[in-house]
Amino acid sequence: MARRPQLTLLSNAGAGNGVGADWPGGRGLFMVDANFGGGNVALQQQSPSGAWLPLNTEGTATPISLTANGVANFAAPAGQIRAVSTTATAVNAYAVGVPTNNGG
Repeated sequence: MARRPQLTLLSNAGAGNGVGADWPGGRGLFMVDANFGGGNVALQQQSPSGAWLPLNTEGTATPISLTANGVANFAAPAGQIRAVSTTATAVNAYAVGVPTNNGG
């Protein structure tokens, strides 16, 4: 069985942009725990032109932006992803791969 990715996007971080991490493509869970203090933590992916764009909750047109500890599901092609924190402190954010049911 192939190992699913588990990326640390932010570790005990404050407000600001995380560093890009290599996402292999596919479905994942964006997990965040933080002291939000009215802030949020969003998930972004880098476009081929280099712009950072919001990733949406899988199957919707709603950008992922958590305002409390929680999890959001996403699907993204291979490329760089990052977490972006606004106002929140002690932010821990992760992207964890989810297996796909491919009948095998």
